[in-house]
Amino acid sequence: MKHLGTRTLLGHILYRLSFSQRSFLVIVATSRLTRDDVIESFCNESKTHCFRGSETNVLQRYYQCAETYNFKHIVRLTADNPFTDIEELDRLIDLHMESGADYSHSLPFLPVGVGAEIFSFQALAVSTCEGIEPHHLEHVDEFILENPSRFKTAMLEVPEMKRYPNLRLTVDNKTDYQKACAIMELTRVAEQSGIEEAIRFCLHSV
Repeated sequence: MKHLGTRTLLGHILYRLSFSQRSFLVIVATSRLTRDDVIESFCNESKTHCFRGSETNVLQRYYQCAETYNFKHIVRLTADNPFTDIEELDRLIDLHMESGADYSHSLPFLPVGVGAEIFSFQALAVSTCEGIEPHHLEHVDEFILENPSRFKTAMLEVPEMKRYPNLRLTVDNKTDYQKACAIMELTRVAEQSGIEEAIRFCLHSV
């Protein structure tokens, strides 16, 4: 709920998704904790679907949300990543659907916080059933990453101009947040589907 420019962090993420050329239903999947009531209120005000599940078992929360909405495929974006590259997200969705993958992602090449993941419902179901270690429950993709032979995986190749995996465009701490605010104030990235301008800003600020 902290502000990033004229929107909240979550609001900015939802706004960026409006640039997508693909059709999908957006669900904010938060916890049942009282402190997250504010998230549900925000979703109600912004007419966004909200699903509430376990705080600690995030994998189960994803699975139950997907089951509730009868999803066949699930795009995973996390709420600390306000600069998802929507151009690459659209390309990732195309890759996932065309390849028939169980799991698709664009994480290794893009800056931290810019990429995305897509799961088939079946892959998510297997992960939920068999992923019993604490890190499996906290991170939705861990079981799949640890068992690559069991899941067909597709990885998106991204343009050279966006290949800066060492750059951080996520918001995990105060320094990240201050940088994100500066990007919003000093660039036009809020009105763009890509993140080239944000990358240039970070490179020139190092």
